[in-house]
Amino acid sequence: MASDGLKSFYSGKNILITGATGFLGVCLLEKICRCIPNHGEIYLLLRPKKGKAIDGRLEDVKQNNVFERLLKEKNADEIFARIKPVAGDVGKDDLGLSNSDRALLMQKVNIIFHSAATLDFGDTLDATININFLGTRRVTELAKQCSNLKALIHVSSAYVNSYLTEADEIIYPLQRDPEELIQIVSKLNKEELENQTPELLGDHPNTYTITKHIAEHEIQKCEELFPCTIVRPSMIIGALKEPVPGWTISKNGPQGFLMGASKGVIRRLPVGKHLIYDYIPVDIVVNSLLVAGFHAGVTQTKKVKIYHATSSTRNPFKWDYVETRINDNLHKYPLKSAVWYPHLKLVPSITYYKISAIFVHILPALILDTVTIITGGRPILMKLHRNVNCSLDRLHKFIFTEWKFSANNTTNLQSWLNKTDQEEFNLDISSLVWPAYFDDLTLGARIYLSKDPIKTLNSARNKDKLLLGLHILVKGGVVSLLWYLVSTLLGLTLKQSFLLIPVLYGLLNLL
Repeated sequence: MASDGLKSFYSGKNILITGATGFLGVCLLEKICRCIPNHGEIYLLLRPKKGKAIDGRLEDVKQNNVFERLLKEKNADEIFARIKPVAGDVGKDDLGLSNSDRALLMQKVNIIFHSAATLDFGDTLDATININFLGTRRVTELAKQCSNLKALIHVSSAYVNSYLTEADEIIYPLQRDPEELIQIVSKLNKEELENQTPELLGDHPNTYTITKHIAEHEIQKCEELFPCTIVRPSMIIGALKEPVPGWTISKNGPQGFLMGASKGVIRRLPVGKHLIYDYIPVDIVVNSLLVAGFHAGVTQTKKVKIYHATSSTRNPFKWDYVETRINDNLHKYPLKSAVWYPHLKLVPSITYYKISAIFVHILPALILDTVTIITGGRPILMKLHRNVNCSLDRLHKFIFTEWKFSANNTTNLQSWLNKTDQEEFNLDISSLVWPAYFDDLTLGARIYLSKDPIKTLNSARNKDKLLLGLHILVKGGVVSLLWYLVSTLLGLTLKQSFLLIPVLYGLLNLL
């Protein structure tokens, strides 16, 4: 067990964070600011964007709603006084750092959290090699030059070994030499690269997993040079407790579907509801990063340690656990901006989803987009559904495959902490109750993704009742129209075909 606490270890230490503007990175920054008040300087590697310098990007970070809780306890000047932006880019040589900034980081930085990555499963292989693999190499090159580095913490992914349905907390061998892969990719034009990518990926399902796998080996090369560790989260979802239950800014995974469902525009979700899905709250991942870095720095390990920030073997989730509560939550926390009465149905395959989507997504989207154009608005629903369909095609393997990630190292890491740190930097998810968690996630998606504050809840509930009435009327109208059309085709009177009504209603509900 650690005798000194985590806060003592990080006290006075200067920290570099890559990927600080992302979902995980900004939550990590908030946790450090709130729970480790004696931290040293925190350097954020920020990529200048067109029309916005890094000072402007830092202001965007400061405005993130993740800091709402902290801003109630401290003033902004106190919170952000030791946060320093540094212009850089993991996708550029030498991290795109100026000579003076690089010299500053080499002299000052004690801890590096490397979170920057491209997460798009549809990205080309050359782009993901540059960011995920070579970007990690560039970070380790800087780490080697830091004169007083205590620990490097690398954010990987549990799915780097997704060609295995059961994975341990070890670094698995590569199937292809990374330097050879770089050489091959560099010689291919865009069309050739697209055609050869499936062969180059080998057993990997996409460019993300293979490049994150290679990146782990870059970290391993440094294990005898300085303490380093790897944390592998699964699908990161909204907060369990911190900064507030349900907080999220990510539209990936369940919270994105809840956001779309609450607006009434996403009505079907393809899942294997009896399969185990590995979801992990963002605050548990943040704690894992901080504790893993603490352990590596204190023990001065010469061997990189892997920690799974996962749930599949510790507290597994199945959609079957929450299916009956999803729609209750959508009406408990309705949106004032909903365009139709929310109702989310789980369907067992992508094919079933696409057939059903024609009737419950595409046709309504065409009608509503047409109305929007006529009234001078900007149509967005068809674009939304096209994007969803493209995403589902890429995610098929991840939707209908069950993985189990052992987490013995993570469990032991929790036990290693003293009692105070176990509570404040908790890694244990045994007390997580998934149905109750999804209540918070639904509210979090409403507040933080849909930007619908809690004060609008009463008016939103009134609108929800109105939309229910309209939904019943439209559904009744559709059934009546189908009844009439089928009766006409069969040469029956409406009275003779009266029993068609429950049949048609049942078929409509199957879609």
